[in-house]
This record gives sequence, C-alpha cells and structure tokens, in this order.
Amino acid sequence: MKRPLLGFATLCLLGIAAASAAVPSYIAAAIGDSARPAADKASDAARKPVELIAFTGIKPGDRVADILPGGGYFTRLFSKVVGPKGHVYAVLPETLVAKAPPEKLQPIRALVADPAYRDNTSLETRPYDSLDVGAPLDAVWISQNYHDIYGAVSVFSVDGTTGTDAAAKLDAAVFKALKPGGVFVVVDHVAKPGASEADAHALHRIDPETVIAQAKAAGFVLESRSDVLANPQDTHDQTVFAVEIKGHTDKFALKFRKPKER
Repeated sequence: MKRPLLGFATLCLLGIAAASAAVPSYIAAAIGDSARPAADKASDAARKPVELIAFTGIKPGDRVADILPGGGYFTRLFSKVVGPKGHVYAVLPETLVAKAPPEKLQPIRALVADPAYRDNTSLETRPYDSLDVGAPLDAVWISQNYHDIYGAVSVFSVDGTTGTDAAAKLDAAVFKALKPGGVFVVVDHVAKPGASEADAHALHRIDPETVIAQAKAAGFVLESRSDVLANPQDTHDQTVFAVEIKGHTDKFALKFRKPKER
C-alpha cells in the first residue's frame, strides 16, 4: 500500500517542478524582484502576472508601451523582464495629464525616477492618435482601461469626439507604432454581449467582441485569448466598483498581432 502512495507523491513533486520550470527565468526574476512594493506583491494572486506576461510573449530586449499604467504594477514587472537592453514606455494620454489631479499621477512619476527602474523606463505623454516613441515597439499593453477610452469616462474623454472614435484612433496609433509582428494586448472587465459605449461609461466594462472588432478594423489579427482572469460568478450587470465584485470581476485578455507583411 505504501508504494502507490510514494509514487503519487513523487508524481506531485515532479508536476510542481515541471510547472516551475515552465516559467521563464526572466519572468520569475521580475516577480521576485526585491524592489517591488509590498502592495504589488500582495496583488499577485488576483492579478496573475506570471500567466499574463507569459501570454504576452514579452521578453528581454523588447520595447514595450504600457498605456495608462496606473500605479505602475505592470510597468515595474515589464522593466525587469525587458532588462537593460529593452525599454518600457509608460504612456499617459494628454487628456488624463490635463484633467487629472497632479497627485493621481505622482505614483507613476515616482516610478520612472526610481533608481530601480529609471535606466530603462520613461514616462511619455501622448494624444490617442499618436504613439511614436522614436523606435518601433515589440509590444503594447493596456490593462483595465480600454473601456475608459471607449466609454469616454471623465478624464479620459477627448472634447469634441466620441469615446468610440478615441478608442479607434488609439488602435490605429498602436498599429502604426508596432514593428511588423508586434503584439497588442488588451485586458479588461467583461460586459454583456452587445454592450454600448454608454454601458462602458456607466459600468466600466466592455464587450470583448467590441475590442476585437475595433482592433481588426485597425489591421490587427486576433492571435489568442486567455481566460486566466475569468470569473463565471460575475453576472456582468454591476459596476466594477460594486463591493460584491470589486477585485474579482470577470476579465478577458486578448492578444492581437500586427501582420509581418505590414
């Protein structure tokens, strides 16, 4: 009776070792970096950075734009993943810089000045229709903010234009800024099928099919999608800030690629 139990335990250990070995060393090193704030590390279980960074394919030496980086959770990770031969551009829309209280932008300004990140990380302010950072990008990332642009949410809105148009301009700018074969990754809160711009504004959610349609219109090809952040218990009818669902919304991750011939 003991031998089967020992065999099972051995298989479990081998499975754990295999799973660990599957994580690229540069991702593991970025996650374990001592410079990361404790609050970031505490969010790892919910935000799934290992799986998401592996999903993007971002690697050492890459040039990455992190659009609307918030407090810089992923900016820090990307900085360590791309290393000294790569670069991370934390991109803030002009509308946000013009309208947001200065203290709201202080965390990302402090990050790019931090000795742990400043050598390969910079802060860029751009309109939605221009993402030229002076070099072709390998990857562009936007997490939980595409809906804000599409839904014309307060500080993200552009006077005289709709949110739908602003999001379309962003997609076109991303396509132009990426090198042929580069990737565009969008992570956001799931809305009900057919949800409108008004729904995105009110609930801070977006139908993934809307993102797909807009990205394809810009010239992208949908390469893959991940459900690592999925939550089937989310009914998609509450604002993402509702206490019952905050931090545990159903989210999608989409990876688009710019065709190499473009």
